[in-house]
Parts: sequence; C-alpha cells; structure tokens
Amino acid sequence: MTEKLTRQPFILRNPSILVVLAVLAVFTVAVTLLSQAYGNGTVPTSTVKVLGKTLCLALAAVAMDLVWGYLGILSLGQMAFFALGGYLIGQWLMYARTESIVAASLAGNPIPPTPAELQEGVANQIFGVVGSSDLPLVWAFAHSLPIQLLLVVAVPGLLALAFGWLAFRSRVNGVYLSILTQAMTLALALWLFQNDSGFRGNNGLSGLQNIPGLDAVDQATLSVWFLWASALALGLAYVLAAWLVSGKFGSVVRAIRDDETRVRFLGYPVEGFKLVVFTLAAMITAVAGALYYPQAGIINPAELMPIASIYLAVWVAIGGRGRLYGAIIGAALVSLLSSWFTGGRAPDINLPGYTVNWVDWWQVALGIGFVLVTLSAPKGIAGIVDHLGGIRPPRRATGEVPQPAQEAKA
Repeated sequence: MTEKLTRQPFILRNPSILVVLAVLAVFTVAVTLLSQAYGNGTVPTSTVKVLGKTLCLALAAVAMDLVWGYLGILSLGQMAFFALGGYLIGQWLMYARTESIVAASLAGNPIPPTPAELQEGVANQIFGVVGSSDLPLVWAFAHSLPIQLLLVVAVPGLLALAFGWLAFRSRVNGVYLSILTQAMTLALALWLFQNDSGFRGNNGLSGLQNIPGLDAVDQATLSVWFLWASALALGLAYVLAAWLVSGKFGSVVRAIRDDETRVRFLGYPVEGFKLVVFTLAAMITAVAGALYYPQAGIINPAELMPIASIYLAVWVAIGGRGRLYGAIIGAALVSLLSSWFTGGRAPDINLPGYTVNWVDWWQVALGIGFVLVTLSAPKGIAGIVDHLGGIRPPRRATGEVPQPAQEAKA
C-alpha cells in the first residue's frame, strides 16, 4: 500500500531561509538609509565598503560550509578560487580603465591611433612595472566584460572540476585531501608571484575601485551599489545551497560525509556527488571574490596563500559547521572584529612592563577564541542560537541512506 505524503513547500521546510533573507534585507536597507550616498551620512563610505566586503566573505563561507560542513572535505584551497575570481574581474577593470587613459592621451595626435597602437599603449602602461611591453595571452579577453564575467565562474569551476576528478577518482580522503588542496593553492600563489605569470607578479592588480564608464559616480554611491550586489549574491547563494542540501541530494551528500564506504556500497556515484558540490562551491567562491576586490581596490598573490583558506575554515567552525546560517554568522563576526582590532579602533591594554597592541595580538586572540568555541560549543555559535531558539535541525539516523531508484522497486 502506497502512502501519499503531503510535502510542504521548500521554503516552509527551511524556515531559516526566510529569516536569513529578512535579516539580510533589513541590514541592506538600514545601511543604505544611513549611508552618505542615499541617507543621512551616519555610516561613512569606508564602513559601507567594509560591510560590503563582509557580505562577500560570508558568501565564501557558505560555499566552504557546503564542502566541509555537508560533504566533509576540509578544503584548504577555497580562497584560491576567491582570488581567481578577483583576478579575472580585475583584468577587465584594469584594462578598460587604462584603455580610456591611453585613448585620451593619444586623442590629440594628428592621426588617430590604430587598435594595435592602442593595445600596445595599454600593455606598456599595465606591464611596464614588470619590465614588459607585451600583452600576455591570458589577457586576450580582458577588453570584453561579458567574456570576463563568464570566465569568473568558468575558470575556477574548471580548475575545481579537474582537481576534484583527479583527487576523488584516486579516492584521496581526509587529511591527505586537505594537504592536496593546500598544495594546489600554494602552487598557484607561487606562480602568480612570478613577473612572467601575466598578472604583474607581486604588484598584483590595483585601482580596481575605479569602475570604467562610471567616472562620474562617486565612491560613496559605488560602495552602496556593491553592497546591494553583494547582498543579492549572498541571498541567492544561500537559497541555492539550502535547496541543494535539503532534498535527496543533500541526504546523500551528508551520508558521504558520515560513511562514504557504505554509500559507495549502495551503488551511488560518490565521485559524481563530490564533484558537483566541490565545483559549485568553487564557482560561488569565485563570484564572492569578483565582488570583493573591486571594493578592496587591489589584489596580489598574497591573497592566495593557504593561511587565508585556514581563516575561512576557522570562521565556519566558529559559526557552526553544517549550518549555512552559522557560516554567515562566523564570517561576519570574525571579519568585523578583525577590522575593528586591526584598524586601530580597539584600545590598547596597558600591563605592567608591556602594552598589548591589538594589531599585533589579534590573531592570537582569534586562535584562543577558536579553541574556546571548539571546546565549549562544538556546534559553534549557530548551535547556541539553535538551543536558545528551541530549533532542532533535522537529523539523519545512522543507516538512513536514501535507496537508489533501482533498489526501491524491490
């Protein structure tokens, strides 16, 4: 006898989505009304940029939680995708801005410059700092915004797909997989440090806050626009991630995290599930980077160093691994505290014979906080929020793995 179960709508089965979207909307509207561009100026432009960048970091943390919290892979290379997204959008920003400057300087010539001469002038301006006058092959599409936007998700996605296919088919798991992701990130960073990499080596890409075609728009207005874009991207990614992990696909992913061997025995293509989540997370992280660096204004290879990915893992652990809203809480909290401590706003502590300067001691405080949260609240801040709110996230009992379609017929 077949029982027809009435399934609730997706949103009703995941009330945290409505809460997160509502909080995100209220936050965005409040900052807009307090900004210098659209409000009374209570919140300065520099703070609006910090808040916009914080939303981008929260977006990267959601992607990290998909990989680590739900799939069980501690990826120490997520920020490589973040930086790649920044580099790819930075190419267009720098090329288009330099092209307009070169075109303006050559406008007074009796004979208009040819496209080849214009490109040569752009290459001299961008790569003269590293002793080159040629435009590298990796800049072949830097003149086209649509193509660069496509590459923002395509390049990190293909890199994640190739890396994941090689690693997952070899059944590399646990700490060994974490080391491999860290090695990938370090190798990419060391390559970008070289002047002949095509990305200006240690100089990186700068002036990214100047958006081509929007010279008449001040930074106060641009910062609010980027805040809106970051909030929209975070909201959409949260809904996508929540939908992905809520149904049968999410149950299989969590089962892989808990007992990969058993899921493989049941006939599921484990490598395929891993590839989907790992690649999607890389693409989401790249979008976060593409929104972050125009607000930061500069990017260099140091952004790819493995320590950045370790920080991202710490944020997710503090917020609550396996809870998407916990990743947002952890990233936002630590990012804002970091800006406060390292920005010189935190008062120094004068001890007998020594002064605690938070700019130097912030990372120590973060490490101590991480240990304390891990010991006292293993489920992170989100676990505390769940307890206080009486929220009990759905649990999958041991052995409750969805049966493949061919077995369900029996």
